[in-house]
Amino acid sequence: MRQPVTSIDIRRDLVGLLPRLRRFAMTLAGDSAGADELVQAACQRAIARSNQWQGEGRLDSWVYTLLRQQWAEDNRKRKPHAGQRTNVTDIRNAVRDRSTVMDSDAIHQMIAQMPDGIASAFLLVVIEGHSYQQSADVMGVAPTLIVSQLAQARMHFASLADDYSNRY
Repeated sequence: MRQPVTSIDIRRDLVGLLPRLRRFAMTLAGDSAGADELVQAACQRAIARSNQWQGEGRLDSWVYTLLRQQWAEDNRKRKPHAGQRTNVTDIRNAVRDRSTVMDSDAIHQMIAQMPDGIASAFLLVVIEGHSYQQSADVMGVAPTLIVSQLAQARMHFASLADDYSNRY
């Protein structure tokens, strides 16, 4: 029989999840400051609701869901604002120039440039390794929509590359 998880356990485990939570928050918020605020609010929500976590399933999926819910509530409270985004032409040039070493901010910006919803599905499935069903549960959508969003993500990255002759 599994021991109940205490809020102290959740706090300890949340620390280990912070980089992954921030990556996911970047797909929703689109900028570093917004992502940091979102992660902080989601962690506070997870600690406050730690009694709801029974230790079954994946903690990261539960916290991703809380993060997405926080983001949705924040967007309902205020109008979404357009963050400072990188020019798509700059991203295409960086992708084409294979000698350019792209830092993590550039990669996050590339993902943030993806159409709404697609970046989150891409991150959950491709980067974090969640199944389609787990990702659908986190996002509150049907698994078929996750499959569709992944196809759109692949098309988005193909359009960024803009150089189909170098495909393998």
